[in-house]
Amino acid sequence: MARAGVIPVMLILSFSQRKALFSTSLASEQPDVVDTLGLHSVLWITKHESRLILFWNNNLTKEETENYTVKYILSYKFFNTTHERKERLQEKKKLIRLELHSGFNAKVKTQLFAKETGDVIKESSWTEFTYKAPPVYIQNLSCIIYNISFFNCTWHIKAEAPEDIQIFFSYRHVGKDFDCQQYIKNARKKNTGCHMKEIDFQPSRKINLNITVRDLRNNSRRLSYYKAFTPQKIEKLNPPINVSVSLENRSIKIHWKPPPTIGSANSKCFLYQVKITDRKIVDVTAEKYEYPFHKPAKKCTAQVRVKKEICIRNKVWSEWSEPVFIHDGKTLDVTLLSLTLFCLLIFLGGLLICACRRYRCLEVITVPVPHPSDNIKTWLAVNETHHQKQMSMQMEMHSEVTLGIPEENGDKNVQQQRCLKEPGLEDL
Repeated sequence: MARAGVIPVMLILSFSQRKALFSTSLASEQPDVVDTLGLHSVLWITKHESRLILFWNNNLTKEETENYTVKYILSYKFFNTTHERKERLQEKKKLIRLELHSGFNAKVKTQLFAKETGDVIKESSWTEFTYKAPPVYIQNLSCIIYNISFFNCTWHIKAEAPEDIQIFFSYRHVGKDFDCQQYIKNARKKNTGCHMKEIDFQPSRKINLNITVRDLRNNSRRLSYYKAFTPQKIEKLNPPINVSVSLENRSIKIHWKPPPTIGSANSKCFLYQVKITDRKIVDVTAEKYEYPFHKPAKKCTAQVRVKKEICIRNKVWSEWSEPVFIHDGKTLDVTLLSLTLFCLLIFLGGLLICACRRYRCLEVITVPVPHPSDNIKTWLAVNETHHQKQMSMQMEMHSEVTLGIPEENGDKNVQQQRCLKEPGLEDL
């Protein structure tokens, strides 16, 4: 029996009251462990992936195997989690992916079913097993695909992680290995994320991540963690496009188109949510939505977001589309209009400033008016005096002329009196 790296654990399967042997091997190259009764019960970690294959033996007699249907109930729970996974199996093995878990507790029992009725005839008690993995120094691993070809992964380094370690990221997809293009670092210069772009994803092929923790003081010491993703399950779609809204016959009508995606673009694959002002968010599977609006407000907005739900389950919603406003039956994108007007004002203002600087408009407008000199003041005063004298003389002449002209129908006695006053005529 091989001893190197093997930790045998004796467990009892009470169904047949015989002893069964469970053991662990930490490398796939090591031989399987077989107990003295010839029972094959081995647990090991493969070399390239963080996965365990748990084997067990039921120790049933040949007669029991032939007369009944044999099934197994396997229950296991990872450390630091509350969710317990339970499965009914027909095979005597189970592949368990550790990913970023530091170990798990597992238990298994055997059940015999009547072949005719399917009723449970007998079952064993639980046989339990605990596996503790090497330490895990990262947590909260999250990956997302966006804009069709961009790929981001982030993680947190645990507080108990050694100071002299560094995290390195790579992944395998469609038979090719890719290293991180650009690391995201924290204040201590530790890698806490990876950003990659221009990646050609095959939606049906998984992305196998490999996160390696390396000791910087001893480069030969390292730990590797593995996790697999299906691209479509972690894709964050862009908001729906060509969103149009109108108010017709007291109903809001909204239309849109699905965004580009790395997977199936079948219209049945998308699940939408529509948000209207002062209304509850509603789920929609079609590319349109109509809502009766009996008392339309002066203004209301509509927004749409999307994720894949029908063809493949995706928990990541897109961002909301830009709000589209409805007013008097006409669609108006206020955000776009405001932005356009703002840019136009900035352009006109800049053009005006450049023109003023070029032609010195501001200098002409702001030059102060100078005060007249003393000579000009004297000349103006003389001219004003001369002008007043001329006006006075003209007025006098006009008065004299007026007095010297007799009336057209004057009295003849006045003329006779003037003749009598002449010399020599008065005595007559």
